[in-house]
Amino acid sequence: MLYWFDLIGVGVFAVSGALAAMQAGLDLFGLLVLASVTAIGGGTLRDLLLNRHPLFWMKDSGYMAVIVACALLTAAIGQLSPSAMQALRIADALGLALFALIGVEVAENAGLRRVPALLMGTMTASGGGVVRDVLSGQVPLLLRRDIYATAAIAGIVLYQLLRAAGLPRNAAFVVGLVCAAGLRLAAIAYDWQLPSPRLVQ
Repeated sequence: MLYWFDLIGVGVFAVSGALAAMQAGLDLFGLLVLASVTAIGGGTLRDLLLNRHPLFWMKDSGYMAVIVACALLTAAIGQLSPSAMQALRIADALGLALFALIGVEVAENAGLRRVPALLMGTMTASGGGVVRDVLSGQVPLLLRRDIYATAAIAGIVLYQLLRAAGLPRNAAFVVGLVCAAGLRLAAIAYDWQLPSPRLVQ
């Protein structure tokens, strides 16, 4: 199940990267590049830090096939849709949640304890989005007041608590996934933001 969720996450983030590329006015090659780095950026950093070789997308050509297919489909559909920005946010929220939970499970399977696994899950979820935003000339969502990485952390912590309480892994995964995605989507819908400390003048 983890493999199929991973493919779904890659596809969703590829859509996110392709939409960002279209907003930035990039050509088709730039769109494919941005879709690729968004989809595999966080997972690549995770695998490098965990010393997992070959990298997940190098040993299975299915990942790149999914990325190219999703990016080209998004390019075709996106030209007909006036709501690309909203689609970008929804795709990014779903990708964030999927990769957060996938990242923490990969880290746990590698023998990491809870806090390092939490950090790996958060990095897997947000790493590709950071690269996407930087390359498309945007301030990364990770650095804004938006509830972004916080949503991933909430989903991961809930997953870990449920696992510690004895809930089966698949059930805990789904609950954590719904928590992370739901919190991020709610933040988008209701414009929830984290408090921003300011210096007193």
